[in-house]
Amino acid sequence: MNSRYEAVIGLEVHAQLLTDTKIFCGCSTKFGNPPNTNVCPVCLGHPGVLPVMNKKVVEFTVLMGMVVNCKINEKSIFARKNYFYPDLPKGYQISQYEEPICEHGKVEIELKEGIIKEIGITRIHMEEDAGKSIHDHSDATLIDLNRCGTPLIEIVSEPDLRSPEEAYLYLTKLKQIVTYLDICDGNMEQGSLRCDANVSVRLKGESKLGTKTEVKNMNSFRNVERAIAFEIERQIELLEDGKQIVQQTLLWDADTNKVLPMRSKEEAHDYRYFPDPDLVTIVVNDEWKSSISKQLPELPDIRRERFINQYKLPAYDANILTSSRQLANYYEQILTVTNDYKSASNWVMTEVLKFINDSKISIEDFPVKPDSLGKLIKMIEENIISGKIAKEIFPEMISTGKMPEQIVAEKNLVQISDTSEIESAVEKIINANPDDVQKFLAGKEKVLGFLVGQVMKETRGKANPKIVNDILLNKLKR
Repeated sequence: MNSRYEAVIGLEVHAQLLTDTKIFCGCSTKFGNPPNTNVCPVCLGHPGVLPVMNKKVVEFTVLMGMVVNCKINEKSIFARKNYFYPDLPKGYQISQYEEPICEHGKVEIELKEGIIKEIGITRIHMEEDAGKSIHDHSDATLIDLNRCGTPLIEIVSEPDLRSPEEAYLYLTKLKQIVTYLDICDGNMEQGSLRCDANVSVRLKGESKLGTKTEVKNMNSFRNVERAIAFEIERQIELLEDGKQIVQQTLLWDADTNKVLPMRSKEEAHDYRYFPDPDLVTIVVNDEWKSSISKQLPELPDIRRERFINQYKLPAYDANILTSSRQLANYYEQILTVTNDYKSASNWVMTEVLKFINDSKISIEDFPVKPDSLGKLIKMIEENIISGKIAKEIFPEMISTGKMPEQIVAEKNLVQISDTSEIESAVEKIINANPDDVQKFLAGKEKVLGFLVGQVMKETRGKANPKIVNDILLNKLKR
């Protein structure tokens, strides 16, 4: 990026709420059902039907507003946002405009340098989703209206972001919050978390905002980052060439890593907003707010600090373990079996997350239950098995679902702590490797690791490594 310029970025994030039914009718919100089966006259916009507000949508929205320090407005109203789209059967979308439910919040992100930056949130409002147009048929566009009426919250940031990296961190933070609250699954590929970016550039030191464009069609966090970076460079090149930036909506093409023009950028008046005559004012009084606040879980930043203080974990470990509510829960369930906090952290961050990432599954679908992993760690802690043996039986725990003690018993893998048996193995290795013994005696201490490894090999990895070290050193120094 040309150092003479700075980017000004604001994000509009849509989060699909995890309610069982749609925002204004009783149709299912389940993803993956056959096309056009989760529909009824209300969400299809048939004449004469009346929408009925889903109370859970209001509660989920207020929870989000509370977490990001928004003012929760006592009264808010719905408006009709009028535009034509093939997948919008009513010809308008029910949303909120002049009087949204949440306003004036903030989210903190941590930059690479450890600096905390505050990103303002203009508003959070409720709205219904449109349907889905499917363009992968050469001669036709197909319309699936299952998604029509699915409840959304739109989280609109202030133009406080200054780089693609900051946008990525902000979006990551929002995903962490909505999944901790269990109000959205955060799945960008399925469209349950979507992001549009408003991007402009200006010379450094300028206070006036440049002409903005809106970039859509970004289905992953990395695509958001790449699309914004591309658009920043595109705008700078236009300005450097003396050309004007056109205010327009752009689509990100992940295959070519380019943005493509979609339409001229609309202004609010283009949508002809007016209050929806079929929906009453939403009133969130103090009593209801208090009731909703009791649903708040322990939030990620607070949980991270607790992990550092209670379990004496490094900040790096705590950051990873609290990255999702489910992962943090899995870790803490391990600790109902073992008190070896750091070993539990190491196992989750390495073996568990490696399998999850390679298999592209969630922690909820991981086949080894936390108490089973806790028992494995406990067996190492109590010198029943070595860490090496534990790493060997862990894949079998994954593939068979067996408890670690069962596998250890079946394969006779109990760690040898009998000093006489280990002494016998040590003497055998010393006698078989006279040259290495002489090297050690001559001061090459690294040879000790080789000799320990040979003893472990001789005992098929079952010898207690500490006892092996002690006996080997004792015999070598005689």
